[in-house]
Amino acid sequence: MRSPYCCCRHRFSPLTALFRRALQAESNIAYLQRFDLEKKIAEVVAATLKERPADPFTFIANYLLKASKMETPENEKFTALWPSYEQKMTADGMNSAAQNAFKYNFKVLTSGADLMIPESSIEPVDSLPDYAALTAENPALLESCVMVKLNGGLGTGMGLEKAKSLLDLKQGKTFLDFIALQVEQMRDVYKKPLAFMLMNSFATSADTLEYLAKYPTLQSEGLPLEFQQNKAPKITKDDLTPASWPAKPECEWCPPGHGDLYPAMVGTGTLDALLAKGYKYMFVSNSDNLGATMDLKLLTWFAASGSPFAMECAERTDADKKGGHLAKAKGGGLLLREAAQCPDADEKEFQNVGKYKFFNTNNLWVNLEELKAAFTKFDGALPLPVIKNGKTVDPRDKASTKVLQLETAMGSAISAFPTAAAILIPRTRFAPVKTTADMLALMSDAYEVTTDLRMVLREECKGVPPTIKLDDAYKFVDQLKKLVPGAPPSLIKCKKLTVEGANIEMEDGVVIEGSVKITNASGEPKKLTAGTYSSDVAL
Repeated sequence: MRSPYCCCRHRFSPLTALFRRALQAESNIAYLQRFDLEKKIAEVVAATLKERPADPFTFIANYLLKASKMETPENEKFTALWPSYEQKMTADGMNSAAQNAFKYNFKVLTSGADLMIPESSIEPVDSLPDYAALTAENPALLESCVMVKLNGGLGTGMGLEKAKSLLDLKQGKTFLDFIALQVEQMRDVYKKPLAFMLMNSFATSADTLEYLAKYPTLQSEGLPLEFQQNKAPKITKDDLTPASWPAKPECEWCPPGHGDLYPAMVGTGTLDALLAKGYKYMFVSNSDNLGATMDLKLLTWFAASGSPFAMECAERTDADKKGGHLAKAKGGGLLLREAAQCPDADEKEFQNVGKYKFFNTNNLWVNLEELKAAFTKFDGALPLPVIKNGKTVDPRDKASTKVLQLETAMGSAISAFPTAAAILIPRTRFAPVKTTADMLALMSDAYEVTTDLRMVLREECKGVPPTIKLDDAYKFVDQLKKLVPGAPPSLIKCKKLTVEGANIEMEDGVVIEGSVKITNASGEPKKLTAGTYSSDVAL
């Protein structure tokens, strides 16, 4: 192998390339943005040449991390404001891991660092390893893997005040039923004690545990069935002080995004407990994605890859163009760019599914030993890209104080591991429910339940789910049930269904084929009677 010290005086030597990789690995450390890149390259290359370490990449990464601590003074805003946040979180009983995560995010915000990922800083990923090529299966690995489902969402966007996973979806079963049965079926088939846990929120914990009591063997021996995610303080937009809302103190806090998975595992002791019991790998996915089951081929691939982190990706279609996509940092490793991180000027390229071909399904594989090492390396807080969202302190009162909510995405951890991997999976492993339109699709015959209890798109749909657009009159679950009070319509031959206008009721036996728009301009109650529809209908 060619030594990285060859041609070391050339501006674009292998050593310079290593520097750029290390720079990407530390890209969220705000201080790096303050220095001239070429000068920093010269400085680090000189230090590396002097030491000539066996592993120059690790040396450069550690050099940058150490330099950030020595050269970056705390910015004045952070220094002035942080004590009030620390006091608020300590008084609320938040653990150190949760505080460290918010501290990192708040420090990035007050540093003035650009939170966007512009087009000029990234490159598309042309190809990925394909799940279709996997053949090896090693059932013994199930004994060292834990399956985690994220279950903290209340489904407020669908008008719910309980865990979305408690919705009755198909065959009289809820999301939680399907998940529990998937786990038990996997254990039965392979005769291995597959470990299972949920990450709940304080809002979903009680209802979820009560419901799952009917599955007494679901909890893994020696492990709790759940650990809970953290919360984060809302930030007053005008002066960046902790938001205050005495009328509803609970409104002063917000979820920190599913990137909180990692500090929640540390702060609750879950990560250490799993490592102590010999678990090495974790498969994590959303509870509303019933296609994301434990897959032995993927586990075997991940273990053999030696990667610290891997992301399951699917091919983007026009229906996915507004969602985040996989990319490469120029001169660096893989990263995830979410819509909120894309500058307005780059929106067209962001939505170019021919250029950015792959999206994150939020089905992730993590080496737990590497995760523990990363927390040690980064002083207790993974440097995940920070997403800033503008809200009002009381979501139901648009006249209330304007605030900022800082969030992170769990998939964005791919950029924290320079040797992270990604793999292309079939669409059958991605069937999430974010809206009532998604729910209607899964309720219909366009999806079927497999023998291993996955919810998958039928072969007749040729990998493309029906596009469903519902009027806002049906955005909540109770409204959807008025639209479809009985059997859902047949959508197996549907390309696109649009429903416009309130007070529509679909009778049993409705079949939609091709692209159909159903409208009710009158506002009066109207019924779509049983029959096959292949063209637009005005009721």
